[in-house]
Amino acid sequence: MSDSIIEEIGKIKLDLTHYPGEDLYCDGEIEDELLAIARDYATVEYQRIIEERKSWEILYHFSPLRENIVEWLPINRTMKVLEIGSGCGAITGAFSRKAGEVTCVELSKKRSLINAYRHMDADNVTIHVGNFQDVEPDLPCDYDYICLIGVFEYAQAYIGSETPYEDFLKIIKKHLKQGGHIAIAIENKFGLKYWAGCREDHLGVYYAGIEDYPEGGVVRTFTRDRLLAMAKCCGFSEAQMYYPYPDYKFMTTLYSDRRLPRRGELSDNNRNFDRDRLQLFDEKRVFDSVIREGQFPLFSNSYLLLLGPSLSEEYVKYSNDRKEEFQIKTLQKSTGFGPVIEKHPLSKRAEKHIEDTVKAYEKLSERYRGSLLAVNEAKLEKTAEGTPYIKIKFLRGKTLEEILDERLEKKDVEGFHKLFDEYLNRISVGEDEEIADYDLILANIIVEQDDNDCYKIDNTWNLIDCEWTFDKVIETREIAFRAIYCYLLADEQRNKLNLDLIMDRLGIGQSEAEQYRRQEMKFQKYVTGKRLSMAELRDAIGKKNYLLADICEGLQDRPAEDRVQIYEDTGNGFVEEQSFFLEEDGEQLVRSGEGMMELSVKIRRGRSALRIDPGSRPCLIYIKQIIWNGEAVSLKGKQLQTNGFKMGEDVYAFPTEDPNITLSLRGLSGEEENRLEAVMEVTVMSMEMIGHLQKRGLFG
Repeated sequence: MSDSIIEEIGKIKLDLTHYPGEDLYCDGEIEDELLAIARDYATVEYQRIIEERKSWEILYHFSPLRENIVEWLPINRTMKVLEIGSGCGAITGAFSRKAGEVTCVELSKKRSLINAYRHMDADNVTIHVGNFQDVEPDLPCDYDYICLIGVFEYAQAYIGSETPYEDFLKIIKKHLKQGGHIAIAIENKFGLKYWAGCREDHLGVYYAGIEDYPEGGVVRTFTRDRLLAMAKCCGFSEAQMYYPYPDYKFMTTLYSDRRLPRRGELSDNNRNFDRDRLQLFDEKRVFDSVIREGQFPLFSNSYLLLLGPSLSEEYVKYSNDRKEEFQIKTLQKSTGFGPVIEKHPLSKRAEKHIEDTVKAYEKLSERYRGSLLAVNEAKLEKTAEGTPYIKIKFLRGKTLEEILDERLEKKDVEGFHKLFDEYLNRISVGEDEEIADYDLILANIIVEQDDNDCYKIDNTWNLIDCEWTFDKVIETREIAFRAIYCYLLADEQRNKLNLDLIMDRLGIGQSEAEQYRRQEMKFQKYVTGKRLSMAELRDAIGKKNYLLADICEGLQDRPAEDRVQIYEDTGNGFVEEQSFFLEEDGEQLVRSGEGMMELSVKIRRGRSALRIDPGSRPCLIYIKQIIWNGEAVSLKGKQLQTNGFKMGEDVYAFPTEDPNITLSLRGLSGEEENRLEAVMEVTVMSMEMIGHLQKRGLFG
């Protein structure tokens, strides 16, 4: 071993023994900005800086979600971790908090300095600066975990051989302790996002991976089968494949072959933070189709390949986009008695939330005791370090959300409403008691299956999550309104439902609906602490999605977001097949200055409701008038419903990319052919305007 050259940054050791004296790669001035942030700001300030500067690079390097890909690994203080390609330290902090000793290898000194400054209080981290091939002979051979996060795809850049990826694995394997693990996070060259029109992550070129990198270069990503074949070739007899979603960079959910995603779960697919993209199809719908056909492992956007003995962890979900006191993770783990569910705090401040959740289970169990809605069994446990966590009974079955989706797919609207009425009856038990679960949504109810995978609707239903339970009376219709509101927002295909009918069932008018929507936005603010979501950050960074349909139809001159669409309810709710876009600057739709929009369309007999979608971006709308067959329609009461927030007399704010206005035709005169006319003033809202209105408390 060469004489060591050590530099210290706080408690971090920088080993410069193999540093060549200059950085062989650099991303330019942005790295100076990253270094200044790491040196001058505390970790708790990173989220504010991310939101203020609206920079992809700052988001990528400093988002706490970057740690999720490794935070779940069962690493403890007796273990040693080797992180190859540690970069600016996006995941080093997770290792330093869990392991006894952490060794990093990074070619760039500037990136190593960024890592050191942001983790300078960690006394168990050493960063070796230099080429891996130079550093590798000095590394010991007793690591419990060796992690390559976004590194393996570059192997041929620094392993000069005919089989660089296999040779890289063989070199790494020498440093692994008996029974240890190698974790490799990498993009899938066949990831669905690439087929859908995202550019290849490393090269920024459309379809580069799918076309097998025709332009060459040093980067290569792989399919699941190719990764497993390479591992087998290198002598690894045990391997587990995990599927980070939406991808390994900002993972919120980790699936495995033992717990694959269910239809409806994969809805967060706009992930182009760094580049504009095409959007060739609806990825959620295609994912649902892929899942139905059993092909998800082929099309997962990313992989986490774990080489070594099988771990008990089957599924992980992170909720660390909330304010600190509510940040938790949910684990599904295998045991000798079958799977169990655990909920763990992600910070000291979140421990009280875990304890309060267990109390909520106990109180709700009392409320629903003896009814057809059971509260799933939950117990408070403690880790070896004394940290509280919840252990929950695992239930096999379908969620009520899945079952209702099946009704819609079969166009069984009557069956849907019958099942929804049953939901209302069951959740209303003990309505006057001062304990209520505000999050009693359809996805939080499990209908158990028997050993033959059959389920009976008449059996007891199970409430599986009581995290947002409050010691107060909450009306059943408010809880049910929120459940159906969340249900509709999660999937555009569900808009075929006639919201009017559900509102009537719940006895909710327009003013109450607006009040409940405000309450929902306040609740979200309570949970997140006003943090911007990843979707809002993407919009703030400003990268666009270009729809193929709009390009093909020659609509470049008119932004796709401005197209006006009319849905007609003929008895099956609002469906795409029963909708049409308005022709502009003609008889149907005329636009004038200052955002004024006048529409005039013919509507045939047999429609019970209409929905006007004035565009596909957040906006303010002043509804000046709506006329049906020459008669003015009242803009008050149940005749008119929106998914926005009332800001003033006939003025609505829509902080959503799917604003819509529903007009009930009940009680209106009907002819064989009818005329709908409307005059509206539409003002597009920027993210800055939304943020300003939120701060003023005018909505959410």
